[in-house]
Amino acid sequence: MAATGFHTADELNDLLPGTLPGLVGVVVDTHETGRLTSHLDVRPEVLAPNGYLHAATVVALADTSCGLATRALLPEGATGFTTIELKSNFLGTAREGRIDCVASNVHAGRTTQVWDAVVTNAATGSTTALFRCTQQVLWPR
Repeated sequence: MAATGFHTADELNDLLPGTLPGLVGVVVDTHETGRLTSHLDVRPEVLAPNGYLHAATVVALADTSCGLATRALLPEGATGFTTIELKSNFLGTAREGRIDCVASNVHAGRTTQVWDAVVTNAATGSTTALFRCTQQVLWPR
């Protein structure tokens, strides 16, 4: 199966302004086929009313990281992809600092891809969330 193309971290970052990932502050650090690293600075706008990191912020970081990396593994002829399932286990939180994400491909098939992401607190190294998603590969009709 031939991938449709590789994108550098800079090229992926250029896609984010004006989108939800851009609004929450996702930044791609590195990208290699099957693996992407990213981060997000914790600031008041991404916290829940209780003063802790909002779960949706963590999901936005993890799902964006997996989704951006999916692009490099699309089979030749595919028109795109969409997330069809995701799951998160939250093991920690943050009130300040930065959270990091490592997204790794588990399965890259013709119709689906499965990705895992681990989100960590950059200051402590502790795991904030474990994330898994399934991407459906889209084909022309």
